[in-house]
Amino acid sequence: MMSRIGKLPVAIPQGVEVKLDGNDISVKGPKGVLSRQLHKDMLIQIEGGRITVSRPSDEKDHRALHGLTRALVANMVQGVTTGFQKSLDLVGVGYRAAKQGNKLVLTVGYSHPVEIEPEAGLEVEVPAPTKVIVKGADKEKVGLLAANIRSVREPEPYKGKGIRYTDERIRRKVGKAGGKGAKK
Repeated sequence: MMSRIGKLPVAIPQGVEVKLDGNDISVKGPKGVLSRQLHKDMLIQIEGGRITVSRPSDEKDHRALHGLTRALVANMVQGVTTGFQKSLDLVGVGYRAAKQGNKLVLTVGYSHPVEIEPEAGLEVEVPAPTKVIVKGADKEKVGLLAANIRSVREPEPYKGKGIRYTDERIRRKVGKAGGKGAKK
């Protein structure tokens, strides 16, 4: 049985350079350079403007790595061409974000502001005081920084306050008087 994702070739867009050295792959494009070491068992080839990933056998490990390797390569190509971004919302009275130089400063109900410095290759934008956008070429790093920002004040289930992803739905709970009518 073939991996449905693994067998799809990855198209190399115009202006993107891919170098393959054994199982080290380096992708260079308008948004930067990404390189990564892929699993030694996976067979990667570049032919006719496309990257193909194949596996040596149908063992369980190889089947699992096949789709993963292809997805990693595809994410690298997409990262250097269009990039990735994650958007977060701050929900709560007085919760706000600001940018000081390269740092992100969050005021989210603690006795002190929380400062987060993005690593090289990542960019943080604050289009509004309650909105933060993380941008970058490396999907993994963008997701990690967004998760670290969210973990400063995770959304709570009673009032929904906290830092959440823009597309995230918070499961709400009923408070103390929940279910029973309040006594009069």
